[in-house]
Amino acid sequence: MKQDSIRNAAYTVDCEDYVHVVKFNPFDSGDTCSLIAYGGNNYVVVGTCRFQEEDAEVEGMQYKTLRTFHHGIRVDAIAWSPETRLDALPPQLRFCTAASDRKLRLFTSDLQDKNEYKAFDGHSDYINDLVFAPKEGQEVASVSDDHTCRVWDLEGNEKAHFVLHSPGMSVCWHPEEAFKLMVAEKNGTIRFYDLITQQAILSLECEQTPLMSADWCLKNTLKIGAVAGSDWLIWDIARSSYPQDKRPVHVDRARLFRWSRVNENLFATTGYPGKTTTQLLVHHLGHPQPILIGTAAVGSGLTWHRTLPLCAVGGDHKIFFWVTEM
Repeated sequence: MKQDSIRNAAYTVDCEDYVHVVKFNPFDSGDTCSLIAYGGNNYVVVGTCRFQEEDAEVEGMQYKTLRTFHHGIRVDAIAWSPETRLDALPPQLRFCTAASDRKLRLFTSDLQDKNEYKAFDGHSDYINDLVFAPKEGQEVASVSDDHTCRVWDLEGNEKAHFVLHSPGMSVCWHPEEAFKLMVAEKNGTIRFYDLITQQAILSLECEQTPLMSADWCLKNTLKIGAVAGSDWLIWDIARSSYPQDKRPVHVDRARLFRWSRVNENLFATTGYPGKTTTQLLVHHLGHPQPILIGTAAVGSGLTWHRTLPLCAVGGDHKIFFWVTEM
């Protein structure tokens, strides 16, 4: 392993609480800053970030908290709505959380007096992931240990219900494939569902378990990535339902897989939160070894910036940011 690939975080932000989950807004909110949300034991905090990599007048990184939302329970997952706009009058923030009480919570705020939230009930076990419909943002899909994927409208009514064969770990909704949902199961199967007919239309196999996380590449709709066991795996769905490429990466177990939003060959994985540190690896498909290795004190969550090759991981009262090359 080349020593120069091991790197401290380029930037850190101090947080009031342990950070369980962190999420850059993947949609354009009409502002030069990037929105980021993080969740702890009681709160969701929404802030803006600006980095010197995108603005020469910024020294390093600027971070500002916009609003802290009382959540009252540990936050396990966060999804941003494409309806979030900072350039509207009044501005609108909208996001949804999953919590350890098996409920989804939809938050809407104008950053002034209007701060609403609505709870969605239905899952009977832990919710692992959720995502908004990427075009209009009028629906939310969620997957759970209760062996279901559910699609909800913004009133909390269930619009679709897919029965899975094992816990649902990841759900993805691609902006170029608005009528398909990708669902990854712990047993190593990734299925695509047609939301019109509500039928499964394609499945991919890891041939190893447990699958912990999967992602649909923004820049290339044919590319799917996942982590299962201690390996990362990549599929080209035009070619085969079996992985085109796979490699062991994390000594313990791999936990999360996320494609970069700016390059179809760039992705990151994290290991399991260890006793003291969590390993972040950034990979490029053209390189045999990880191009960046970072460690975070008991990190959790993993998210890529919308327009920069920059990713963030949450940790103990901190968010860590790493910058990589394209």
